[in-house]
Amino acid sequence: MSSAKNELSALGRKIFLDRYALKDVRKETLKVGDVVVAVSNPKTGQREIGVVTELKAADGITVKLDDGIVLHVKREDVDKPLEIEPAQMLARVAKGIASIEKQEVRTQWETEFNWLLEDWKFVPGGRILTGAGTDQNLTYFNCYVIPSPKDSRGGIIASLGQMTEIMSRGGGVGMNISSLRPRHSYVKGVNGRSSGSVSWGGLFSFVTGLIEQGGSRRGALMLILNVWHPDILDFINSKREMGKITNANISVGITDDFMEAVRKDGDWETYFPDTTDPAYNTDWDGDINKWKSNGHKVVVYQKQKAKKIWDAIVESAWASAEPGVFFIDRYNKMSNSWYYSTIQSTNPCGEQGLPPWGVCNLGSINLSRFVENKKVLYKDLGRTVRAAVRFLDNVIDDTPYFFEENKKQQLSERRIGLGTMGLADMLIKMELAYGSDESLLFIEELYKFICIEAYDESSDLAKEKGSFPYFDADKLLQSGFMKQMPQDLREKVRKQGLRNVTLLTQAPTGTTGTMVNTSTGIEPYYFWEWERTGRMGTNIERVKVYEDWVKAHPGQKKPSYFVSAMDLPPEGHVKVQAAIQKWVDSSISKTGNTPKEYTVEQTGKLYELLYDLGCKGGTTYRDGSRDTQVLTAKKEEKEEPKVEKPVVSRSTEPKPRVRSTVLQGTTYRKATPIGTAYITVNCDGPNPSDIFEVFINVAKVGSDVAADAEGLGRLISLMLR
Repeated sequence: MSSAKNELSALGRKIFLDRYALKDVRKETLKVGDVVVAVSNPKTGQREIGVVTELKAADGITVKLDDGIVLHVKREDVDKPLEIEPAQMLARVAKGIASIEKQEVRTQWETEFNWLLEDWKFVPGGRILTGAGTDQNLTYFNCYVIPSPKDSRGGIIASLGQMTEIMSRGGGVGMNISSLRPRHSYVKGVNGRSSGSVSWGGLFSFVTGLIEQGGSRRGALMLILNVWHPDILDFINSKREMGKITNANISVGITDDFMEAVRKDGDWETYFPDTTDPAYNTDWDGDINKWKSNGHKVVVYQKQKAKKIWDAIVESAWASAEPGVFFIDRYNKMSNSWYYSTIQSTNPCGEQGLPPWGVCNLGSINLSRFVENKKVLYKDLGRTVRAAVRFLDNVIDDTPYFFEENKKQQLSERRIGLGTMGLADMLIKMELAYGSDESLLFIEELYKFICIEAYDESSDLAKEKGSFPYFDADKLLQSGFMKQMPQDLREKVRKQGLRNVTLLTQAPTGTTGTMVNTSTGIEPYYFWEWERTGRMGTNIERVKVYEDWVKAHPGQKKPSYFVSAMDLPPEGHVKVQAAIQKWVDSSISKTGNTPKEYTVEQTGKLYELLYDLGCKGGTTYRDGSRDTQVLTAKKEEKEEPKVEKPVVSRSTEPKPRVRSTVLQGTTYRKATPIGTAYITVNCDGPNPSDIFEVFINVAKVGSDVAADAEGLGRLISLMLR
């Protein structure tokens, strides 16, 4: 392991101080010499780290930044961290989470949690780092799924309220909208026709784009529509039409019988509950299997080849990276909670399938810290897994709850999301090429070890503190996941119980992974080095694990075990995901990167491979899939009147230009150190000077990078107008 404790790069230090360090919110203790986070550019909101050199009258403050630049800012543009060193934050978090333990063992577990957090062996989710050990009323949960909306105006507005409340407190939301009746369906109460599930999905998406989480990022939303729903083709194509669903990830809920029909080139019927059924308004909640098993009728809408729908999914994914696929039947067959709840949706990044009102906290083991001389430090890793399970279980009892439904659901099943980061670093240190046959054997062995250690600890916790209230040994052991467990562990669970219904997940860990300077989630690196241009000039920066190798091997050629995301064949991405999925009881956030020349047919085979290898879902991203692609403007049912451009007089202030309903645009591709960026430029006329607005997309929806890019696009658009 590294000898430097709690080491941070310059960027990592900035993330720590800006996002997670405890702050003096009122700035009552602010004085000369204090380290502060200061807004260096009010227009963009860019923030930098510096030291206060002067406090002026009228709330003026002079700050000298780390790079020597001097800023003169207002008091409101400065935050004072009370924690300057990571050890202070980690001690606070360890003490806060240990406070759940009984008084007589509290000090013992505080010491163990300090060991766990030291040197970034285990990195809790950002919500935990921010809130634990403080008196702030902040949720520690990252992942939420709310119930499918009731199919009424009141039900939709109620779901909208739930979504906005969760997002405003920093949580990401998943929702299955299959409960909403299809487009043009008759609505008896108003003697009219429904606008359809996709239209209402657009409303949820639009509101998501308006919500700021902590002033730093937009809300994050996942919308899922099941493949039996009559609006499915409209939903599949919704991300390819401007103005439909723009601020949400979308996935199709794929059933096993649909996949069978695709394989056999069979017919597929789309259907929806009979809305005239007397039980419709009271019993219908989006669970079609429960509706049919209770003897209620469905109405068939269309009959077509299953392959037509499958091909639409594949083509759209090839062209625009969405929709993803969510194998909903498989998820529920493998789920430990199959006997008391149905998983209908995942969180925005896809790593947590949750029941209605389900929540989950997150934390990741930093695998890069557990390699020495090309060997895994399994003893330390096992201790870390066990301490992390106890830590995350304590989070459930320490976090504030702001919806009673969330509290009731979580205390009944006690879901935790233990994951990993730094897998790519670990493989490089072991000189294993990411995605190679040798690495796949190792990966399965590694994640099996983590899984068994986690479940063994959860069973011991059940003996000490009690099983989750919904625990039923006979039924839980019938889940697809538990059937593959070693027999001795199954018997231990039967005898002692289980503290948590699910324990394992693989989150993207974008911000926390970047903070501790390791590869994020289970992803390979995208670049090994890049040019960074700043106020002090241009310099070459490298990924740390590569920089360390370069220093140790000057002038030598990079070895073959340095495998980037685009070096790896697309099938390799899927094989890594499948090897890990076997030993993860929840799911995985991972993108399967494909080269620009990848065909629609190859994309289809890749999606089939996801299904064949046992994955619970997935997405693919074809490099350059939006290059110079003219976006399809939203179709209007009525012709809109033409809007003339306002004339700007030399003697008056310029007036903002009015946006036409339909604009033409082109999307450009640009490689960046954190993935490919897609920059959409829309014009309201034929000349270069007619540029009207700019959209910038990079990284996953809901991530900090994506939010920053979106903010930059909005700023440019405002200036253009």
